Parts: sequence; C-alpha cells; structure tokens
Amino acid sequence: MNEPDESPADAPAPDPFGPLRAQVAVIEQSYPLGRIASLDPAGFVVEGLSDHALLGDELVIDAAGGQTLRAEVSRLDRTTLRATPYGAAEGLRIGLAVRPAGPPRIAPDTSWIGRIVDPFGQPLDGRPLGTGVPVPLHAEPPPPARRRGMGARQRTGFAVLDTMLPIAAGQRIGLFAGSGVGKSTLLGSLAREIEADICVLALVGERGREVSDFVRRILGPEGMARTVVVAATSDMPANTRRRCAFAALAVAEHFRDKGRRVLYLCDSVTRLAEAHREVATAAGEPAALRGHPASLTPLLAALCERTGPGVDAQGDITAIFSVLVAGSDMEEPVADITRGQLDGHVVLSREIAEAGRFPAVDVLRSVSRSLPEVATREENAIIAEARKILGIHDRSDLMVSSGLYEKGANAEIDRATALVPRMNEIFTAQGLARPGDGFRLLGGLLGKPYTGRTA
Repeated sequence: MNEPDESPADAPAPDPFGPLRAQVAVIEQSYPLGRIASLDPAGFVVEGLSDHALLGDELVIDAAGGQTLRAEVSRLDRTTLRATPYGAAEGLRIGLAVRPAGPPRIAPDTSWIGRIVDPFGQPLDGRPLGTGVPVPLHAEPPPPARRRGMGARQRTGFAVLDTMLPIAAGQRIGLFAGSGVGKSTLLGSLAREIEADICVLALVGERGREVSDFVRRILGPEGMARTVVVAATSDMPANTRRRCAFAALAVAEHFRDKGRRVLYLCDSVTRLAEAHREVATAAGEPAALRGHPASLTPLLAALCERTGPGVDAQGDITAIFSVLVAGSDMEEPVADITRGQLDGHVVLSREIAEAGRFPAVDVLRSVSRSLPEVATREENAIIAEARKILGIHDRSDLMVSSGLYEKGANAEIDRATALVPRMNEIFTAQGLARPGDGFRLLGGLLGKPYTGRTA
C-alpha cells in the first residue's frame, strides 16, 4: 500500500535531485521589497508591493530575533496591500522589510505517509521529514468535460453505509453531526476501512490534545500506516487554520496524480468557515450569510470541486467532509452551502446516539447520490423497501408510542413497528467483509432474500 512509486520499464531513471532542483528553481535572485506601514493584531499594511504581489500570494517578513514570519495578501489597494499573518503578529514593527514569495506552495512526498505535518509541510512529531516537488496550494480542478464518473462502491465495513448509503470511488459526501454523536470515531473508522491506497486527513482547528488522541486511539497504527495527517490546532492563527484544508488537499492531489486511490477527510468544514470568516472580516469584507462573508461560497466550492474522479491516468479522490450542525440545523449557511456541493450527505442524529446505536445515522435524512447506479436491481429493491418501512415507522411512531394507535388497525404500521428495531440492529453492524453481507441480512429480514445477482 505504501510501496514506492513505480515507473514503466522503458522510462528514464528518476532524477534523485529532482525535488532539490525544483526547490532551487523557484528561488529568486532578486526581488522587490516593501515596508510595513501600519499593523494591528489581525494583520498589517504594506507599502511598495502593490504592483508586485497578487491576491492570495505569500509574503515573508524578517522579524525581530532572527525569526521569519509568513503572511498572505488578503486585500490590494492602489498603493498598499493588507496581509494576514500565519503566525502571531508580536515582534513586528513599523518599517520592517517585506518581500513577496509568490503563490502558496507545499512539497508533499511519499515519506509523509504515517506522519503528522502542519499546513506548511513541517513535521509535528519532531522527526526529520523529506520534501518533494513543490505544488500549488490552490490548484485548478480536473477539466469537467474529461473527468470520469464515480467508480465502484467502496466497502466501509458499516452495514448502514454499505447498503442504504453507499460510498463510491470518487464520491464527495458530507458527514453532518452535532457535538458528541460519534463523528470523530466514525471518521477514524472510515480512514481505516474504506478501500483506498492513501488517506489524507485534515484536522482543521482541532484541539491539540485531540490531535494526538485521534491519531493514537481512533486511527491507531493500522490507520496511520496509510495516512498523512495535516493538522492546525485551535490556537493557531485563523489564516493557518484555513490553510490546513487546502494543504491537505494539495497532498491528496499529489498522490492522485500518481494514479493512487486517495481518501480525503476534512474535519471540519465548519471550523474552516469560521477561520475564513476571521480572515475576511479583518480584510474588510462585510458579513452576508448570518455573519459569514459572501466569499465563503466560492471558497467551499473550490475545495469540493478539486476532489472527486480524476482524468486519464490519474486516480480518484474520495472525499468526506464533516460539518458541525448546532441543534441539527441543516439550513444554516455552512451546512446548506456544503450540502449543495456534494454527492450526498450522511446525517448523524443525537437521538439515535443517545439510544446507544452507533453509527448514529439517520437514514431517512441522509442521501447518497451514487444510487441507483452503484447498486444492482436486486439491491435497489431492498433499499426501496427498507426506506418505505422506515418512512411508515417515522410517520406513525408518535401515534404508536403515545398509545393512540390500536394494534391491528393498519397492517403496514404493524409490520413497520415489528421490523424497524431489527433493521436498526442490522444498520449498526460493523466489520462486514463485503457489502453483500449487509444486503443479505437486510433482505432476509424484509422477505427479499439476497442472491447477489448482477442483473
């Protein structure tokens, strides 16, 4: 799984100094300089670089004590620009020299597998780390007219996902959940179980203790053996937290371009949106969407569009984006925007979690747009019957539980009341070796024996 990249037998031998040459090639022998004209805790204004830097470019400042601070151009005027630093602004002063560093880049390498890095590609575990050829943080998505469609269904090991809500290769799906309903545990399980060559995990704004806990306890050695973790903890500046999701995506694209099947996990889009709001507000952008800037929509669209199926010899990036929904409000801006960009959404319910069922998936509120294509006719019939029974139970549950329904008055309600508890037991089954195992259990319960036919 973590084998070195292979080349055709007739291809020239790889240049061992290729990465070094690429890094040297981007070093400029001369560059313009600007000066800090004013500053505040959220950023600073630079004079003299408006004609030499683009929006989103990086800047480098040599601060006091020999420290180097990096920043991003967040607004341009005719004679000045505003920059948002990637680190604390302490140590800066009026008049410090500022030089442009071009578009933000990161240099992923195969040696990153099994490691934890920050959004700049620096190791967070204290051990040396190799570097590859620098790639842009904000790349273009594959040409839409040439992209493949979604691929085959991927085994997840969870019966509810392998049956009712399948995940296909190259699919982009959202995981919508409140706090404390098992989102992180489910993400870690998917990182271990979904069929992929490489997993890239973006931990955006996560608490420092939980980063190590996620890696050690939830991912474990088995999950880390094929995973690159890119982490920006909650105490890091907003610009660094926002960069985390795109740095991880650039790493995923690096492996996709080598023909690998990549699983990209972003936890969470909500904290990414909060970081972007801080940066945009400091740059003077007005709030538009319940406190979020209007630029949030294109930012999330750019993130989601770069995942998915590749073209030609490229691999695929199967993506799972977690979204924190306070009070299960699926209409709040971040949830609404993200849901519109994806190929399906899985909703985790607090009520189901409190009932002791994991994963706490609310099947009726969840959708996989890989259906019906990734399932056979027989499997789609089982899914349709299961959804029908769940719907009947959902509409009648209050009446039954309150004692307003008399058993025997409606055969469909009686059947749903009897079957749904047993269906829930099947949906929480884990460790399935094949997706067909879940259909076999579900079909047998619903009176639709599963034969595994492909017609």
